[in-house]
Amino acid sequence: MSQTEQLSRWRLILGAETEQSFGGMGGMPLSREELLMDSALGAIYGGPGESFGESGRGAGKGPSSPVISKWLGDLRSLFDPETVAVVQNDAIERKGLKQLLLEPELLDTLEPDLNLASTLLMLKDQIPKKSKESARSFIRKIVEEINKLLENDMRRAVTAALNRRAHSPLPSASALDFPYTIRRNLKNYNKELGVVIPERVWFFDRSSRVNRWHVILDIDQSGSMGQSILYSSVMACVLASMSAVKTSVVAFDTQIMDLTPLCADPVDLLFGFQMGGGTDIAKSIAYCQNLVESPAKTLFFLISDLDEGGNRAGLLRRLEELKSSGVTVVVLLAIADGGKPYYDAQTAQRVAAMDIPCFACAPEKLPELLERALTGGLGAGWEVTLQR
Repeated sequence: MSQTEQLSRWRLILGAETEQSFGGMGGMPLSREELLMDSALGAIYGGPGESFGESGRGAGKGPSSPVISKWLGDLRSLFDPETVAVVQNDAIERKGLKQLLLEPELLDTLEPDLNLASTLLMLKDQIPKKSKESARSFIRKIVEEINKLLENDMRRAVTAALNRRAHSPLPSASALDFPYTIRRNLKNYNKELGVVIPERVWFFDRSSRVNRWHVILDIDQSGSMGQSILYSSVMACVLASMSAVKTSVVAFDTQIMDLTPLCADPVDLLFGFQMGGGTDIAKSIAYCQNLVESPAKTLFFLISDLDEGGNRAGLLRRLEELKSSGVTVVVLLAIADGGKPYYDAQTAQRVAAMDIPCFACAPEKLPELLERALTGGLGAGWEVTLQR
């Protein structure tokens, strides 16, 4: 180990207050990764003025849940699992999280909070047995709120989109597709009567289960994805409960987990995620490509911050292959506090340049997004409409 490396290690051990001293000894400035490591460790082992966050100034008000979530994600991307477990336990002891995780009565009295739910999911392996049911109950409160926001509109959106694509020869007044019938019979407009006289009438097919759409959700489970995972899980479970579509859910970091069997219950699905760690998006897309049976009837959602830790060129190539095969591809960017997008801008620009929709969608717009995607309606102007 070189002298410069030794000085950097001692600087990390002794903390930010020694920066000037080590500079005078010939030490080099810390790298970007080392600064991230310094911030993550300083939040727990630093002096009285240091707390969660990049600035190291907690102002005595305690860390906010979103900052804790990001810190946990950074920690898992920097250290091996054994070290992460030690630091997490120290964080619970030193920074006031122990009471939250150990006392089920406290969890039972908390108001539903997306950021705190994300933190609980990241620390789920640290939650004591006596508090696990309270933690699940807290997560279920969040799920129920998201469900109220999304479920009815999502069911209507999917049903409307699929009904517009499928027609039946069986007549039924309630299933009459008026817009489609009129468009197909405009040539039969009678000027004298001022009406369209249809030669044929089209009806929605409400019973067919043949050739269903297949919706694949490929979900990044890195530390920045907390809120996106919550919304995506509820979305996945609503879709999985509809016989009109087939739903697959894949979670990834540097490894792949197919969580489709957990879609019966969004809480079970959420506890199946292992939040934090690295990212290999190209690898996950390659796995999802093997799930595609009928490209023209497949809708693929990549839900990620696009911070690729693997092969960026491979990521772009895989997306292009899916699109070229006939799959409808949509990239949903991560959202953070207050629905703000969080993503790698350079990669997002490259994806958008491939004519693949790539944007952060407000959660309440997810039903509209599904309907547009299923009906081929993600044309010009879709970004503005869906991001509002």
